[in-house]
Amino acid sequence: MRVNLFTKNLVFLILFFAGCLTISANAQNRQLTFDDIMKFEEIGDPVISDSAGWVAYSVWPDRGDGRVVIKSVDSTQYYEITRGEDPKITPYGVWVGVRIKPPLKERLNVKNGKEPKPGVSFLHTRSGRIISYDSVRSFTFSNDGQWAALQKFGTDSTENKKPENDYLGTELKLLSLMGDTAYSIPNVSEFAFDSTSAYLAYSVVDTSGEENGLYYRNLSSPQQGNTIKQLTDGYFNNLTWNDKHKKLGFTASTLDDSNKPGPATLSVWSAKEGLQQLVDDSAARDGWTLRSTNELKWTTDGKRLFFGFLPEEMVEVMDNGETDSTGVNSVYSMEAILKNTAVDVWHWDDPRIKPHEKETWKERKKELYQAVYHFESDEWIQLADHRMPEVEFTNSPKYTLGSSDIPYLKEMTWNGFFDDYYVVDLQTGERKRVARKLRFGAQISPGGRYIVFFEDRQWHLYDVGKEICHNLTEQLDNPFFNEDHDYPYPEPGYGIAGWLKGDRALLIYDKYDVWQFPTDGTKPMLLTGGVGREEERVFRIQDLTPDSPYFKPGEQVLLESYHDKKKNDGFYTAQIDSSGVVQRFEEAKRFNVITKARKSPRILYTSESYTEYPNLWISSGIEFTETERISALNLDVTKKYDWGTAELVEWNSLDGDPMQGVLIKPGNYQEGQRYPLLIYYYRSFSDRLHEFNVPRNNHRPVFAQYASDGYAVFLPDIRFEVGTPGFAATKSLVPGVQELVDRGIADPDGLGLHGHSWSGYQTAFIVTKTDIFDAAVAGAPVSNMTSAYSGIRWESGLARQFQYEQYQSRIGGSLWEYPELYIENSPVFYADRIETPLLIQFGDEDGAVPWYQGIELYLAMRRLQKDAIFLQYRGEPHHLKEYPNKLDYAIKMKQYFDHYLKGEEAPDWITKGVPYRGE
Repeated sequence: MRVNLFTKNLVFLILFFAGCLTISANAQNRQLTFDDIMKFEEIGDPVISDSAGWVAYSVWPDRGDGRVVIKSVDSTQYYEITRGEDPKITPYGVWVGVRIKPPLKERLNVKNGKEPKPGVSFLHTRSGRIISYDSVRSFTFSNDGQWAALQKFGTDSTENKKPENDYLGTELKLLSLMGDTAYSIPNVSEFAFDSTSAYLAYSVVDTSGEENGLYYRNLSSPQQGNTIKQLTDGYFNNLTWNDKHKKLGFTASTLDDSNKPGPATLSVWSAKEGLQQLVDDSAARDGWTLRSTNELKWTTDGKRLFFGFLPEEMVEVMDNGETDSTGVNSVYSMEAILKNTAVDVWHWDDPRIKPHEKETWKERKKELYQAVYHFESDEWIQLADHRMPEVEFTNSPKYTLGSSDIPYLKEMTWNGFFDDYYVVDLQTGERKRVARKLRFGAQISPGGRYIVFFEDRQWHLYDVGKEICHNLTEQLDNPFFNEDHDYPYPEPGYGIAGWLKGDRALLIYDKYDVWQFPTDGTKPMLLTGGVGREEERVFRIQDLTPDSPYFKPGEQVLLESYHDKKKNDGFYTAQIDSSGVVQRFEEAKRFNVITKARKSPRILYTSESYTEYPNLWISSGIEFTETERISALNLDVTKKYDWGTAELVEWNSLDGDPMQGVLIKPGNYQEGQRYPLLIYYYRSFSDRLHEFNVPRNNHRPVFAQYASDGYAVFLPDIRFEVGTPGFAATKSLVPGVQELVDRGIADPDGLGLHGHSWSGYQTAFIVTKTDIFDAAVAGAPVSNMTSAYSGIRWESGLARQFQYEQYQSRIGGSLWEYPELYIENSPVFYADRIETPLLIQFGDEDGAVPWYQGIELYLAMRRLQKDAIFLQYRGEPHHLKEYPNKLDYAIKMKQYFDHYLKGEEAPDWITKGVPYRGE
């Protein structure tokens, strides 16, 4: 007998009511509770020493105090540091530095605004000895691992009131890890080790200003500081070492009477050559100034130093931002009155709308316009300006890439993001536009000889020297555009994997495979031999040497494989300049490469499945001939709880398209018994088949919690259509639910739908088209596209029009072009058709979806006497941040489904509401 889920069948109320009652009675293991979730521990911040001898990682619960674990890879040595996080290991694994968080009780009981300060501990791995310091803002190791520098917080007396000088330094501890000696350096505002571990440079800003200066300590005799430059009221910052020549770049300025840094100079210093001033602010072009707000970057050969200029107008605004109404005595003075005006003028021709201007102001007023200093010619060249504000840093000696979105700022409101791209001559500053209005960006080769970009479904390569652009992919039958693209804007490509040494070729992805394209125009090679498309495997190169800008000839590269149909991962290898792949390691699991040890072939990665927590593993190399599990967290979850099992489900949409999803069966699943079904979705969720769902209390349901309580959980894929996103979701999802009912798994009278944000919208829409669901939860849903269309995403300050026309909402045009589509895709216009009890959730400071979208739907359902409850979390954004609110929502979500799907007694907030009694 087929159950039609578009119209309820009363028969099932009788047939399966008894089955629903049996679910809790047959439970074998323990249910995963909210208390368990709060205590559930998770691995974070994993690091491996350069020689791969030691691994360190943090282990913290969802709520509470955690620890750092430090473990030897080749022996049984093992250490734990209580309340540790963010570990750092010296290159040879001799020392591990760990930030120490204050206890949770102290962090929750802040009095008089005095928040407890974190500290730091250093553990000697050979002996287990620990050195600890309190009240530490930050720390770093020297590259040789023999020194640590840690910056202390200021005293409470200076930190609990606004200091007269925001740039005042604090105590710096220079710790000799080999000799157990600590040197205290007062009033340090900035510091940096050089890459050879020969020097520590530091700047000083004290209360009197008399000791302000730039100093260094020779780490072979660190007892005494040496002066590089001392300047009363001076401010030295942006300390940046060149790795090759032991040269220190920095900016220097003077603090004025208001303790604000004025015009700056750019200088370099080395112990061998002394001090050399490169650029003075007076040498800047008209309209530009050199300031301490800067960022310095050396090229690897040490021949060029990139820095930035600020527009004078921005500095004037920053320095004179506060208006002064003193000196105007008359209470009738219009000047005095109007100085207190609070008005924003929104002009139709503004490049940016006012909210976006405001949200980007803090960054824009400090935006640097790149320049470069050439040491060989002893001259500097300004590269960026207002017409072309963005210039990439490069190690190339000749050219770099510049870009500008200025012509398209206004269009960004409704059409998305575009840039023009330029070749920029580093020697002269001259520029030439090579691509106009690109949506998907461009990339310059490491040697600066080529620029590659994706446009009109094809990859294009521009030869900088020859000034010729040719299409790389047009002669190939293979598609390089996104084959699953379902948005109104043009299809993007799959990306670039990297470049070969000498810029002689680049690696480009299609959906499945990796291609090698010679830059000389000769025939491309299918690096992965076509195995990806043939077997429906997605091959992607894992970058194991992030410091290298290119791949070497004949280099063996590691490929991570994802099977598009079976949803499992594996590891393969390929060889640059050769076609074909070699399978190394594959299981019905998900893998994630974390990093490769810098001086060892060993690779740190995680392995997981729905029932296997993603613990840390180490392989012997990219061949994966030997693997070893390093951590042992949560190994017993399936024995401790009714965790459930995950399997792949397939069905056809209403249009006959093949669909996939993940079914999580209850931990006490019995063949032939029906279970309440919780559906959670967004777009593509079938790739979560082998994902371990880490229990956390937040806006998402914890799958194992529901599975351990007798629920089946369904994670379906959704296939969208331009112009009808809501109905497309309905056509994808409902037949998948029907499939589970037909299989005898899902109780047709216990179906719950849950979504947040985009799937919150889908949930609100779907319940207007079908009454099959017994309860639905919609977190932060758009309910009225006509009112949301011209709203603001307050978090970014961007208008929402581009989202509806081009991106996620997929309407494909403006409100006045397609008013009927905006109405047809808006749940609020069909609220009279809703028969499903609906729980709506919003934070009233949601910066992504206006929270009044929830109010509109709630008010419509209220007027229509529909079963609707609206949870408004005060002061919360799009995703809840405050733990009490996250826990409250998780509890209410579970209570809601338990009542409507399992028939459990409803709490008062569902039956009676909660009267307001003040905050």
